[in-house]
Amino acid sequence: MLEYKATRYGRTLVKTGRFEPTSQICSTCGVKDGPKPLHVREWTCAACGTLHNRDHNAALNVLQAAGLAASACGAPIRPESVLAQREETGSHGFPTGNRAA
Repeated sequence: MLEYKATRYGRTLVKTGRFEPTSQICSTCGVKDGPKPLHVREWTCAACGTLHNRDHNAALNVLQAAGLAASACGAPIRPESVLAQREETGSHGFPTGNRAA
């Protein structure tokens, strides 16, 4: 679904591998710290000492991977803003102005 929507609105979709260890890699220094049980929600990088929230760290790694992939293929990292198409915006069918309650 995301692929066709990206194409439809002139965007680039960058995928990260399903088994990419994004929560195991330090988003600060890039060292792979190794697997951790799911109950470990915070961890400290043994190399640089940065304290990481597991999910936040993984999100930063995914964001960085998307930026690297986009810049490697020559695409802009952040495309310029495009106004939403009418079919994308809000709810329709209500006239503007006051509605009867």
